[in-house]
Amino acid sequence: MCGIVGYIGTLDTKEILLKGLEKLEYRGYDSAGIAVQNDEGIHVFKEKGRIADLRKAVDDNVLGHTGIGHTRWATHGAPSHVNAHPHQSTSGRFTIVHNGVIENYLQIKREYLQDVNFKSDTDTEIIVQLIEKLVNDGNLVEEAFRQALKLLKGSYAIALLDTENDETIFVAKNKSPLLVGLGEDFNVVASDAMAMLQVTDQYVELMDKETVIVTKEKVTIKNLDGEVVTRDPYTAELDASDIEKGTYPHYMLKEIDEQPLVTRKIIQAYQNDNNELTIDADIIQSVNDTDRIYIIACGTSYHAGLVGKQFIENMAGIPVEVHVASEFSYNMPLLSEKPLFIFISQSGETADSRSVLVQVKELGHRSLTITNVQGSTLSREADYTLLLHAGPEIAVASTKAYTAQLAVLAIFANVTAASKGKELGFDLVQELGIVATSMEALCDSKEGFEDIAREYLATTRNCFFIGRSLDYYVGLEGALKLKEISYIQAEGFAGGELKHGTIALIEEGTPVVALATQESVNLSIRGNVKEVAARGANPCIISMKGLEEEDDRFVLPEVNEMLTPLISVIPLQLISYYAALHRDCDVDKPRNLAKSVTVE
Repeated sequence: MCGIVGYIGTLDTKEILLKGLEKLEYRGYDSAGIAVQNDEGIHVFKEKGRIADLRKAVDDNVLGHTGIGHTRWATHGAPSHVNAHPHQSTSGRFTIVHNGVIENYLQIKREYLQDVNFKSDTDTEIIVQLIEKLVNDGNLVEEAFRQALKLLKGSYAIALLDTENDETIFVAKNKSPLLVGLGEDFNVVASDAMAMLQVTDQYVELMDKETVIVTKEKVTIKNLDGEVVTRDPYTAELDASDIEKGTYPHYMLKEIDEQPLVTRKIIQAYQNDNNELTIDADIIQSVNDTDRIYIIACGTSYHAGLVGKQFIENMAGIPVEVHVASEFSYNMPLLSEKPLFIFISQSGETADSRSVLVQVKELGHRSLTITNVQGSTLSREADYTLLLHAGPEIAVASTKAYTAQLAVLAIFANVTAASKGKELGFDLVQELGIVATSMEALCDSKEGFEDIAREYLATTRNCFFIGRSLDYYVGLEGALKLKEISYIQAEGFAGGELKHGTIALIEEGTPVVALATQESVNLSIRGNVKEVAARGANPCIISMKGLEEEDDRFVLPEVNEMLTPLISVIPLQLISYYAALHRDCDVDKPRNLAKSVTVE
């Protein structure tokens, strides 16, 4: 989940690397570092903490036209100065940055590096020490690089410098994302195109187990056998303004406010010239050929999948199972005869989901990725892709990607239903338009949600979210948002499950947020509210217009009942945001988390 940048060219590299790392800080912010190479050698600067701390440590007098950088989310070894990247070999000849996990690092350490005095606790240092050993054994650097990679088991994205060759950055990738960017008299390396959008929008995708020799004039891609691979570049279609906060204090608040616009963009993206919703005919054919859909996802995307299951089953009449990717990977259930797998991932790089996709492909099953990032690993490797069109999401806590996933899943279900000749009784384009307008109204009600956060969550140590039917799934997402950024112990429960154990945790003043947007279970969830209130809870009911009662804390605009998750989640996002703000938490970069989970 770390972020990598690299530059080789004619300009001084320090500011380019630092700006690039700032754009990648969402991938990890336990520590950061850069290495700048010039005629005097390689100069390493690194610090525990944020890029701002690293900036203070960088010597402005050190100039160089080649460099690599890294921002870290700790896996092996605690966040510290010594464990921060870049890491160097014993002699100092080689310097490396690495994203991923080397599963057999202890074995390599025992078998090849018994005499090495390691400075850090990381698996990364094993790589750079192994490369130096292989060079000392008589191999040329490029060959030693490839030999070392062949010994590694696990995931990696690597950039390597050699003090004896200041004209080259050695690059490699396996499972972890990495791109090479192209320019005139320079080239760059980045985990995400947005990091180097400041200098180029031309990028080449790298595939697993490829190495790259990067100079300022040329990029040469090879496989691990040394055979040259050719691949055309693509244009990264990113607007620089999309990755800036503008006048907003936090990315999260900006991204919450972008949800109405994103919903309208999705409607437009999936309409044909006749203003009818449409998706690729091959996808529809695969859906119609399947007897069961398996949705695979993690975290927020998993919660979107739970809602998507209801969309698909209720609209299209196809059985759906939803699974947590990390569990499915090691405990695959018995599958139906003709399964279709849907992978939901904001980044398209989620390692746990990719592990399942690899297994699915080996079994010969069809797969579809729903993602925000065109050209991402899950998008490239699945048979089909549906894009979210949400624009870059920088805040670690996902907001607009979640509602975008719901909108795309609704369109997927709707188009599938139409292909089967099913009449739904409503116009989804019109209903999503109403949803977008309702989103705007909610985003304009920030003061009310700040008041709720202050009243219910300012000092509490825990909070419960309850709901039934679709509201239960939204409650799960609301609890995740709150715990992610405010560090309040929050849990979401089906309303009926409280009395099967969890109600024992209700104490005097315990906040309980209850969603009441589904007419069929409205009376039931209100009964659950009475149960917790009788035991001292402080209930906060968020209902939909038409179902409201006198003591409800907030009433949502009325939308199609099936689509309520797209709007009922927005109050929970804003309440979480303000709870974190009033508790002095880092809203965009919560502790111990990173945006793109690229390690299993």
